[in-house]
Amino acid sequence: MEDSGVVETREVVEDEAQAQIDIWKYILGFTEMAVVKCAIELGIADVLESHQGQAMTLDELSSSLNCSPSSLYRIMRFLTNRSIFKQLPDGNGTTTRYVQTPLSRLLARNGEKSMAAFVLLETSPVMLAPWHGLRDRVLANGPPFDTVHGQDIWSYAKKNPDHSKLINDAMSCDARFSVSAIVHGCPEVFEGIGCLVDVGGGDGTALRTLIKACPWIRGINFDLPHVVSVAPHFDGIEHVAGNMFDAVPKADAAFIKWVLHDWGDEECISILKKCREAVPQDTGKVIIVEAVIDGGGPENKLKDVGLMLDMVMMAHTTTGKERTSKEWAYILSQAGFSRHSVKQIRAVQSVIEAFP
Repeated sequence: MEDSGVVETREVVEDEAQAQIDIWKYILGFTEMAVVKCAIELGIADVLESHQGQAMTLDELSSSLNCSPSSLYRIMRFLTNRSIFKQLPDGNGTTTRYVQTPLSRLLARNGEKSMAAFVLLETSPVMLAPWHGLRDRVLANGPPFDTVHGQDIWSYAKKNPDHSKLINDAMSCDARFSVSAIVHGCPEVFEGIGCLVDVGGGDGTALRTLIKACPWIRGINFDLPHVVSVAPHFDGIEHVAGNMFDAVPKADAAFIKWVLHDWGDEECISILKKCREAVPQDTGKVIIVEAVIDGGGPENKLKDVGLMLDMVMMAHTTTGKERTSKEWAYILSQAGFSRHSVKQIRAVQSVIEAFP
């Protein structure tokens, strides 16, 4: 029988060996983000996608991208090692060819399910700089974004149209994905709704995606003036400028996606009260699309994403945070809702239906 002390010593040695491996993930953790951003900016996924599934050699790819084959080879070696792209040997095994994967298709700027704009937002210098002040947020509760840029993220976006576009493009990425997940996962959420106001709807992507699936809905895209002024026209959608802290346009139901996590409890309660006032007392509801970080049970593969998003809120907002089911229940109760339900979808967010 093996001595327990020997077993314990072996476990300690194995743990220490794993720690030596894991620490490099944190030392060089930025590398993956930077290389993926590089791939998007080069347009690697877009070029491969344009070949309609056909594999491309390194020379063909570098020629299309007008870049150095040797440098591109090193980039592709890194990305294929992480299964972002896939490499195939030719018949004699001498020439490497590259093809898309489900993950790389998310990096194509023009892809239907592209998340490229989200990567470009979060890797922009504006969004990266506040991370260096995260410690000060913990010690002194000073918002890092405000400290670095001298104003909160919304004021900055208003004064910097290019950054405002980065934000709107990133939110559009998520809107296409999450609204489709709702339509396919719990379509009953939109049954009986004739008019829907999207509070903080950005450029209207969420409503466009929804109306294509539910053409009976008339949409009101409600956001700040500098946001809706550049929103594209779409039949069935009215763009309305305003401030959600003042009032929300009347509708059968209010839809609010990835807005409340930007704000603290008191601000959320204020916004939700305005939403509740905008819908009928007897038949109306507010549809909230946000992460519930303790939702989904142990099988929830996106739980860690919710926890990472909570760190993003600490770095980029003044009072924002991701919430547990108990925290959502608290702010909904304080906002005057009589009941609510939570539905899981195939996305990092859940769907919370709140009833007056």
